[in-house]
Amino acid sequence: MADATYRLAGKRVYVAGHRGMVGSAIVRRLEREDCTVLQATRSELDLTSQAAVQAWFAANRPDAVFLAAAKVGGILANDTMPADFLYENLMIEANIIEAAHRNGVEKLVFLGSSCIYPKFARQPIAESELLEGALEPTNEWYAIAKIAGIKLCQAYRKQHGADFISAMPTNLYGTGDNYDLKTSHVLPALVRKVEEARAAGAPSITLWGSGTPLREFLHADDCADALVFLMRHYSGHEHVNVGSGAEISIRDLAQMIARASGYDGAIELDPSKPDGTPRKLMDSAKLRAMGWQPSIGLEAGIGRTLAEFRELQAKAE
Repeated sequence: MADATYRLAGKRVYVAGHRGMVGSAIVRRLEREDCTVLQATRSELDLTSQAAVQAWFAANRPDAVFLAAAKVGGILANDTMPADFLYENLMIEANIIEAAHRNGVEKLVFLGSSCIYPKFARQPIAESELLEGALEPTNEWYAIAKIAGIKLCQAYRKQHGADFISAMPTNLYGTGDNYDLKTSHVLPALVRKVEEARAAGAPSITLWGSGTPLREFLHADDCADALVFLMRHYSGHEHVNVGSGAEISIRDLAQMIARASGYDGAIELDPSKPDGTPRKLMDSAKLRAMGWQPSIGLEAGIGRTLAEFRELQAKAE
């Protein structure tokens, strides 16, 4: 159901993972709500420790929780540390969800990932595609942990009547993103590659693959706004997709970033490198029907991201 209204005014709201890209965006978004935001750093609270999480919840008594904490990484990290990704993410979500239940939390939003869907899911990917096929092998450990988080929320709703919901965002980018070329996702990696080529006066940059795969992107601030919207207006068993509804080819994305950067070198392709999934678009019709829309277009978001990257580079120098 989408007509439920949960009021955040006057509430104590815990953002787990507040230092991450999405968590920090949620904290910024909550500044517009009349609520008290609770945070805890890793040194203050070990989320993989059940006893520590229980004690923190008992002492701090949050009314609402955004569960954005997770161990994240790229393909290499997922492939080489599968036990870490499965164990740590299972512990984090299980400890927080159980502590939320035990300590009378009124509402919880669990943040998943689009990698929960089958590798060859029908496009655009509707919520009903969950568990309809095999996962992408390189990140199945992380995906299985995230699927377990969805199922935990559903189980606590079914058994205990807990108002715990799940949201699945598309590819995110924005403030606080990771620009490390070895571990970053495609959009921040391209921002760095283009900016470094522009600064060096390089005649060209090279993209992996054919440049034809289609991807969907959403700014982290839009994602945070959608999560607050769902916290306030959604209460249901099924998880909700959070996407922009627009897709772009990797080559067109690189050209858009180059234009915004002022880089006029050539964009070359290396078809000997893998393309990955040819298309990955979320079906966000369910969220749209509730009345939510993104407000940051891709071009505007890239402009903002370039400015932030340049600021980071200037600080580093």
